[in-house]
Amino acid sequence: MTSRIVSAFAAEEEKRVLSLKPVLAPVHGRYGDHPHQSYDAWPADDPDAPLVVLLHGGYWRYDRMHLTPFAAYLAGQGFHVLLPGFRRSGGAGGHPETFDDVARIVDTLPQGRPYVLAGHCSGGHLALWCAARGLLPTGSRWHTRTLPTSVLALAPITDLTATRRDDLSNGAALQLLGGEDVFDERLPEVDPLTLLRDAGTTGVPTVLLHGAVDEEVPLTQFSDYAAVHHDLRTVVLPGTGHYTLIEPGAPGARAVAQTLREMSAAFTPRASDRAGEEAAHR
Repeated sequence: MTSRIVSAFAAEEEKRVLSLKPVLAPVHGRYGDHPHQSYDAWPADDPDAPLVVLLHGGYWRYDRMHLTPFAAYLAGQGFHVLLPGFRRSGGAGGHPETFDDVARIVDTLPQGRPYVLAGHCSGGHLALWCAARGLLPTGSRWHTRTLPTSVLALAPITDLTATRRDDLSNGAALQLLGGEDVFDERLPEVDPLTLLRDAGTTGVPTVLLHGAVDEEVPLTQFSDYAAVHHDLRTVVLPGTGHYTLIEPGAPGARAVAQTLREMSAAFTPRASDRAGEEAAHR
């Protein structure tokens, strides 16, 4: 276990961004019966605006309110934004509920539209996991052939074994998977690095964007994942920490918005997507 020493820069950044006042979304909806199975939406005026589904961070424990200012910022940049909640560890979620909910989110909320699935920190872990669900055994409860159009992982946790080893956020990885006794058994189906190690790619266009001076998630998580994901695109922002990626108007957030524009412009229907759309209209 390593002790975490945070610089004054990182401490001020975290305090500044996480103390932003939540922004009330204009639209709310539900995708299930549990109170956490709800979402906020910022619809775009242009019906053809790119769709972004945001998965929030917080080490799988905390709610989505801290990401509402960033969601509203992206809406102001011309995106149609969905910000879902999900059952979280330490309460109603963890393994398998958190993964059940996130799988349900990406399987239903986009409603057949092409979209970028973006996630920050532990939300980035969940986004990368969603891209890798096609690599799961066909008998897995989360296996699917309907994958995100593309994925943008923002300062993501990519390696649950390293997260456990480094004791990030006081045992967050152990809490997510249910403790020491079941960690190793459950890991292979929910760890992006493990799923990619043999396959080399998810087949989903994926960008990993992070700050060069991120002190929240060790930089080795990013480099180790890039080493096994052979067609990953990586964007590194100099002088940028963990939280300014989601700080409205900050250089990091502007870079995220620009990357989302580039990814949205590259949407091309995959054969599986076209088949799904045709089936939906029969």
